[in-house]
Amino acid sequence: MNNNKKEEHFSWDYAQENEAFRNAVATMEKNGTRKWVYAKKPAGKYTNYRSIVSILLLALLFILPFITLPNGNPIFKFDVFNTQFVLFGYPFFTTDFFLLAFGMIICVVFVILFTTVYGRIFCGWFCPQTIFLEFIFRKIEYLIEGDRNKQIRLDKQEWDEEKIMKKGAKWFIYYLISFVIINILMAYIVGMDFLKSMYTDSPSDHIGKFIGMFIISWLFFFVFAWFREQACTLVCPYGRLQGVLIDKNSMQVSYDFKRGEGRSKFRKNEDRKAAGKGDCIDCGQCVAVCPTGIDIRNGSQLECVNCTACMDACDEVMDKINLPKGLIRFASEENISEGTPFRVSFRMVSFSVILIAMIAGLSVFVMNRSDVEAKFLQIPGSDYREEGVFIVNTLQYSLMNKTNQPHKLKAVILSHPKSEIELISDRNKTIDINAGELKQGFIKVKIPRAELESYKELIRIELIDEKNNPIDQYEISFMAPFDIGIQ
Repeated sequence: MNNNKKEEHFSWDYAQENEAFRNAVATMEKNGTRKWVYAKKPAGKYTNYRSIVSILLLALLFILPFITLPNGNPIFKFDVFNTQFVLFGYPFFTTDFFLLAFGMIICVVFVILFTTVYGRIFCGWFCPQTIFLEFIFRKIEYLIEGDRNKQIRLDKQEWDEEKIMKKGAKWFIYYLISFVIINILMAYIVGMDFLKSMYTDSPSDHIGKFIGMFIISWLFFFVFAWFREQACTLVCPYGRLQGVLIDKNSMQVSYDFKRGEGRSKFRKNEDRKAAGKGDCIDCGQCVAVCPTGIDIRNGSQLECVNCTACMDACDEVMDKINLPKGLIRFASEENISEGTPFRVSFRMVSFSVILIAMIAGLSVFVMNRSDVEAKFLQIPGSDYREEGVFIVNTLQYSLMNKTNQPHKLKAVILSHPKSEIELISDRNKTIDINAGELKQGFIKVKIPRAELESYKELIRIELIDEKNNPIDQYEISFMAPFDIGIQ
């Protein structure tokens, strides 16, 4: 009976606290001024895992622009100025809009399904904002200004020589790093070769791009020197979507209130369970390490980026006082409320399979895309002609070279071996098309009357290269006299 009353009391306190904290913003004072977040330096198992992930992602970010694939393309390029896009070495053009649309649909579905199942793990482990802030800029801050308490003390003291030197050194390094990162990001847009030429050519030749880089680098500096977690809580739309996408079965960083509530300070040699106390000793370490300044014990919040810093901090405290770890852990609301352990559910498996299938489908489309996209169309208002034993159609072709290599192509008709194709207004026997070029022209298609079986026969025109390798195919109706095929 007493245990039931205790559980009701703790549940009521927890509910009341949840209602109270939602009336305030963790990073804002009651008078509306900014409450600066001094995040304590985290340490622990999950922090080490995040460090490994961040190092790998940062290494990829800085190395990929310098890599050129055997086909001459970079791995990624997003040249919006010249509408040149390269993904995983494959160039994309405006004619690939359906692939872009399919990719966007996959991204939307990925965000919905991934967040519904795994919560905001992307924000804490893979988001560039989090990686730059926690594993570059805040590391520098710890190195120059020290940990949380030293930072608070430094900000409170007068602008003496120590404060000017430390703040100046930190901001100077911040801007240098911001400028370097902007240069790397610029390489993804214009290419590394063009970026190098910007520094070897006369500055006046690229004055517009330099001004743009200068402005963006200062904006980058502003975000990580001052704006920081506000980008996640006030600007990023993903945090706002969290309340819609996450439900009681979503995995996220969660506080086990059933085990922890009945908070009280730690007393040595005390039997907390016998005293009716929970495992939370109200040390505040989970709040101190939080990069967005929230108290995870209040429940799911849009400010929480699932960085797991509070998990490491709490596990360290639990280890010191000989209590089980996992008071704060990855769990769903259902796991906490019903006391069930984490299990891989059917929903997690099915949603993951859907995501993998969609990504695999897009990969198949991309890998099977032809190097040169061909279209052959009847000229409006034109009709067939008869030249001896041949029926002749004049077609307009449109070829799009989707590679960075020139091609010499020849068109043949697969279903009619005695047919002939002639280029109009072109002395060459092949269609020469440059890298990334859209080329249009006209051809004469001649098919012997004896080989035709219908007045509107479906033919397949194939493009082959100099080595007779097939490049692309296109089907079109061939116009012929009405008496063909009539017995």
